[in-house]
Amino acid sequence: MQMENFAPFMFAGLVFIMLIGFPVAFSLAALGLASGFFAIEMGWFPASFMANLPLNVFGILSNDLLLAIPFFTFMGAILEKCGLAEDMLDSMGQLFGTVRGGLGYSVIIVGFILGAITGTVAGQVIAMALISMPVMIRYGYNMRYTTGVLAASGTITQLVPPSLVLIVMADQLGRSVGDMYKGAWGPSILQVLIFALYTFALGIVKPHHVPGIPKEARTMSGFKLWMKCLRGIIPSAILIFAVLGSMGGLPWMKTAIATPTEAGAMGCVGALVLAAIHRRLSWDLCWQAMVGTMRLTAMVVFILIGSRVFSMVFQGVDGARWVEHMLSGLPGGQIGFLIVVNVFIFFLAFFLDFFEIAFIILPMLGPVANKLGIDLVWFGVLLCVNMQTSFMHPPFGFALFYLRGIADTLFKEKRIEQPVKSNDIYMGAIPWVAMQVLLVAIVIFFPQTVTVFLDKEEKIDIDKVRIEMPTEAAEPRQPDLQPGETQGQRDTENAADEQKKLDELFNPTPKK
Repeated sequence: MQMENFAPFMFAGLVFIMLIGFPVAFSLAALGLASGFFAIEMGWFPASFMANLPLNVFGILSNDLLLAIPFFTFMGAILEKCGLAEDMLDSMGQLFGTVRGGLGYSVIIVGFILGAITGTVAGQVIAMALISMPVMIRYGYNMRYTTGVLAASGTITQLVPPSLVLIVMADQLGRSVGDMYKGAWGPSILQVLIFALYTFALGIVKPHHVPGIPKEARTMSGFKLWMKCLRGIIPSAILIFAVLGSMGGLPWMKTAIATPTEAGAMGCVGALVLAAIHRRLSWDLCWQAMVGTMRLTAMVVFILIGSRVFSMVFQGVDGARWVEHMLSGLPGGQIGFLIVVNVFIFFLAFFLDFFEIAFIILPMLGPVANKLGIDLVWFGVLLCVNMQTSFMHPPFGFALFYLRGIADTLFKEKRIEQPVKSNDIYMGAIPWVAMQVLLVAIVIFFPQTVTVFLDKEEKIDIDKVRIEMPTEAAEPRQPDLQPGETQGQRDTENAADEQKKLDELFNPTPKK
């Protein structure tokens, strides 16, 4: 076997081990080590090549940017359990509930706000389902719409800053986290509008699917209701501006005063303050948040180490060149490349978590996209929009598993009268996955949805560039010629003076 034919075999092995269901981190490491030893045996690279592995692993663990992941995870874990979601869903539900589809609007808005301050999907889907599912079922909302809107509004957390996926994207693509956050705001807002438009259209076409709740069902109204809404929104907005604004992650901000790690640490303090405001701050809350943070961080680090083992060997057998030749020759240029890559990521998301896709696949795609002249911030945000669907794909989407578990819990606790069928959960997800795919197409064909909030690059007109050469020091001006004196006489006198000075310098007259 020739070395140039081994890279496709490694990629086929990668797909196989991802399908068998064994933990990806350990499977990747095993595949990488086995391939590395085989390559050494075949003489494709020396045994000393594998000695770089400990240095690579140490480089991962010493990456300061990845320290932001445990900070933002801890912040999200605190906010999930501090009662903020309950208060916001209750107040928003009463504010919009009387409107047709009002409970759906409230779930979408609260999902967007919670996504901007928590950055985690699991807790958000669970919290919103526990609170909103019984209310929506009680007032006659269609079951498929109910499960779909709850799952989709939770998964938008992946796209809304400060998403953990965007931090990983920035690290893998070598771009600023602040720029990634700025670029993600446009698609995030557009996704919320698409969800809201679908709810509005459903209220017109099938009003019985999204009925308004009767006004007498409200427990509060007027000024008191507005104050309760603002009590949840204002502290959340302050935390968003403090965390994202400090690292330049808000639209039209050109400066950053903190690194992502420092901003994450500040976010942890803000989350503890919010928990104290809602009177939920306790040692048990902090302990649960720390345990959850430890588990997620350990999972991310092990996936990253396994992917680094595989990618190092893959690069050693010229796998990057094979991927580049395969993808750069696609018809259609940039658009053709983006369509093929997004279709591939869409189907890969059936089986892989977003962290696994970001650590395994992105290092292969980033150099090709850069060579094709694609803006890597736009490319990263586009893939992040696509990877939202990894939580929504029937039948493997994690958000659907969360809903399945919560629905069973609610039925056992008698909070809903009938069990929720799995068919309703899976079929309810399909329209929302289609809307997420629609957003992918919009971002591909309208890059301005991402670049509108990014800092504009200064364009230099080469035709107007002027290069001024420094002028040499001017020689001392000679005195004007005297009447009757010629230039030849002046030159002769000057030469005699110069000779006299040289004689005095080298043959000084002795002092008496």
